[in-house]
Amino acid sequence: MMTKNDSRFLGIELGSTRIKAVVIDGSGTVLASGAFVWENKPLADDVWSYDLAAARSGLAAAYAACADDYVARHGARPSRFDAIGISAMMHGYLVFDGDGRQLAPFRTWRSTNAAKAGAALSSLFGIHLPNRWPVAQLYQSVLDGEEHVRRIAFQTTLAGYIHFLLTGRKVLGFNDASGMFPLDANTRTYDARLVELFREKTGLDVTAFFPEVLPAGADAGCLTEAGARFLDPSGTLEPGIPLCPPEGDVGTGLVATGTVRPGMGSASVGTSVFATVVLDRPIAKTAPHIDFSSTPDGKDVAMVHSNNGCGELDKWVALFGGNYGALLKEAMEKSDPDCGGVYATNWIAAEPLIGVDAPDPYLSHTPDAHLTRANIIRAQLNAVFATLAKGVEMLAAQGVRMTRFIGHGGLFKTPGVAQKVLADAIGIPVDCPVTAGEGGAWGIAVLAAYRAHVLAGGIMPLVDFIETVRH
Repeated sequence: MMTKNDSRFLGIELGSTRIKAVVIDGSGTVLASGAFVWENKPLADDVWSYDLAAARSGLAAAYAACADDYVARHGARPSRFDAIGISAMMHGYLVFDGDGRQLAPFRTWRSTNAAKAGAALSSLFGIHLPNRWPVAQLYQSVLDGEEHVRRIAFQTTLAGYIHFLLTGRKVLGFNDASGMFPLDANTRTYDARLVELFREKTGLDVTAFFPEVLPAGADAGCLTEAGARFLDPSGTLEPGIPLCPPEGDVGTGLVATGTVRPGMGSASVGTSVFATVVLDRPIAKTAPHIDFSSTPDGKDVAMVHSNNGCGELDKWVALFGGNYGALLKEAMEKSDPDCGGVYATNWIAAEPLIGVDAPDPYLSHTPDAHLTRANIIRAQLNAVFATLAKGVEMLAAQGVRMTRFIGHGGLFKTPGVAQKVLADAIGIPVDCPVTAGEGGAWGIAVLAAYRAHVLAGGIMPLVDFIETVRH
């Protein structure tokens, strides 16, 4: 009889700086991992982009590194998994014609070109709708008179695109879909009233080319022969493996931190930083700078998002030798309480959350500053969370209560450092799970395990299932 430790689940997340693949067993233990480093590039008109060719090659490279690690640890290259999951950074703009040709450059979440469209749709829908959402990017293309709009046959997210390449299915999980277009909590799909308002304004019926919305555990297709060869050109990986619905990095972060119950909050730190809270009561959806999304099983989530995370810190770490762990530890042990009079911002891109409309990173200090490496790194650490702290204040002003707050992402791998800086910034104790450094790749692997659970006839709710994996 197969036990939890006999099961194998593959999770892949396309993050802002790394594409990471993780294999876990049914108890959540990491059996292997691998990664591919990539970077978004600025284009004209406040657009940031990744080349989809890099996404495809990077996916295969990350899986190959993970498979090699699996061989090194367990002696054989994997040919099957019990289930697979794909996650990626949310939002952005990916559109294709009927033949699958990409119609416009991939506009990532960092793009700030759609402010006019975001404001117009916020007014039309009666909710705060950020300009990084796919529907805002779509409407901005309409406002700009872009010719490609009339030829759109498929619009999706990065996770939805990769999932389509692997399975042929045009679907999205609740969380990723909720950051594409507002969802209706009752029908559990795109809000029909808002869909009609958008159609009346633009002549576009988004339901004709948006992906189908699926809850956690639902049938999202299986790995095709072409998908298996795409993911693993070596030919070892077999087709037919079930996939869970593709999800956004917010949803997988909630799973990775176990913060999927009402009142729980989490912070994800990478190229961007965001805080999410599963709501225990409704709040005003017109609140400025507060986004609304969903957990993978359909609970309402409030989120504040900072465009800038570790990008500027990364540069200073590289300047001082590149040993992240050692430098973070030194910053906590040897810096002055006020960073010795050193101050920093990390705004290497525009920061809509606090009204910074152009890149503006800087390091400054008082005339009598104590200029040390530890103080500079500590100031940069403070900068990573300073904008987010303003966002948490905005949530609190709306009556959002957090009974538990957890941090995750690679910055939390050094014990006690980012955890303390974040706690000091937001005034809330912060916990860090042992899986904090694995982040969303681990989270989507757990959602893959949940798909296998449901496929086998299991009826456990997702929130309870996550707890069985995490303990």
